[in-house]
Amino acid sequence: MPREGYQDELADLREDVLYMSEVVLDRVQMGLDALQRKDEETAQELIHGDEEINQLYLDLERRCVDLIALQQPVAGDLRFIAASFKILTDLERIGDLATNLGEYTLEADRDAYPGVDVQAIGDEVVSMVEDAMIAYETDDVELCRDLAKRDDAVDERCAEASDIVVRDLIERQVDVEVGDEDIEDLMNDVSRLLLTIRDLERVGDHAVNIAARTLYMIENDDELIY
Repeated sequence: MPREGYQDELADLREDVLYMSEVVLDRVQMGLDALQRKDEETAQELIHGDEEINQLYLDLERRCVDLIALQQPVAGDLRFIAASFKILTDLERIGDLATNLGEYTLEADRDAYPGVDVQAIGDEVVSMVEDAMIAYETDDVELCRDLAKRDDAVDERCAEASDIVVRDLIERQVDVEVGDEDIEDLMNDVSRLLLTIRDLERVGDHAVNIAARTLYMIENDDELIY
């Protein structure tokens, strides 16, 4: 294709990566809403809709490969395509984590630990992914570096939430008259909550990965990758 058309292809790729991020973040928010409302219909929609994101990922992955193979980009263009490819992978994995939230919703009968604010953690990691994509869209290196600092705070918050759950479980005095089924229900609730916290923490990690690849794309700087 002519070089002018090639530059249009690069611009279109950026727009489509941004579109995929919007789809993925909508799904994360759906998962958080489903958890909060115990909405089984939304949870089922999440679980059965994962194929849409997988197909979008494969289509954009193919475009990245074609751009490299057919255009043989160098320097900044090559970094942009490579970074976009890696960001797509992070977005696809965030989509998988959103699907997990749907599955946890179907398993949840009650809030065993209402003091653990899953929604607040979810809001923060969604904001991190949004800002990571803004950095990708606008070539904002300072926003990339700021995200790494924000992730430390999210990690600490997730660790504190997990500690609350584990400590309570250890200290809880189980009534001898409580049946095995009730104990099993409690353990399932604990397991589900810990997995939810873990998955939200991973969403934050993927936001940092996106920022790291964006920083490398802009400045050839790998400080956040390792």
